[in-house]
Amino acid sequence: MGVINLTPDSFSDGGRIAGMEQAVRVAARMVSQGAEVLDLGGQSTRPGAEVVGPQRELERLLPPLEAIRAAQPAITLSVDTFHGAVAEAALAAGADWINDVRGCSLRDPAMLPLIAARGCPYVLMHSRGDSHSMDDLAVYGDVVVEVRRELQAATAQALAAGVAPGQIVWDPGLGFAKTTEQNLELLRRLPELSGHGPGRTPVAYPLLVGPSRKRFIGAVLQEPRPRARLWGTAAVCALAVARGAAVLRVHDVGPIAQVARMAAAVG
Repeated sequence: MGVINLTPDSFSDGGRIAGMEQAVRVAARMVSQGAEVLDLGGQSTRPGAEVVGPQRELERLLPPLEAIRAAQPAITLSVDTFHGAVAEAALAAGADWINDVRGCSLRDPAMLPLIAARGCPYVLMHSRGDSHSMDDLAVYGDVVVEVRRELQAATAQALAAGVAPGQIVWDPGLGFAKTTEQNLELLRRLPELSGHGPGRTPVAYPLLVGPSRKRFIGAVLQEPRPRARLWGTAAVCALAVARGAAVLRVHDVGPIAQVARMAAAVG
């Protein structure tokens, strides 16, 4: 999954994509490098980011989305949003997936009925709070157990709203309301998040892992520059593939696609 940020303030590449033509070029390059899904976002979710609201998000998102869909009719397009209205407009404009970073807190009650009605894949990510409060909420007894429990509860809510089990993808939310050590512990114990859906017969939901350029990698490597964290990202992605990740969400598609293929071949 290649990341296409359409925001001026994303943590690692905000403002680097200016206009539809550049977005189309970036999308084409990612597809040529091995991306199978492109994830477009019009709202930064980094700590401290401004919440711009659905209308501004749509203004950023829809023109590039429509242009990329026209240029890449076969590629799977995901939209990173926690607003039901944005998800609805994006699906109508050609998006295939919804990637909800506030899935565990159900930020917008309109989201689940929409996902159920459209039958599209739905990435349900673990997070707590919002961009301004999440760092203060990184308090866990056992981070893996509690992330799994909160994903299970959110999944049960989605199923009750009519979302089918086959639509759901789990994302443990690396970097969202987690410290460096908590992120590392989630990665060490990633297999514990598979096969633990709600109900008497748990479903093993596919796992999406998004470590790309994140702050915890910078902390381990003592590397303050997000774009210089490629090799740390590669190490995490290789481990994630070995421990069961089905999707890797990354900025640097070319090298990470090679890492993923090699890790899968060896594993």
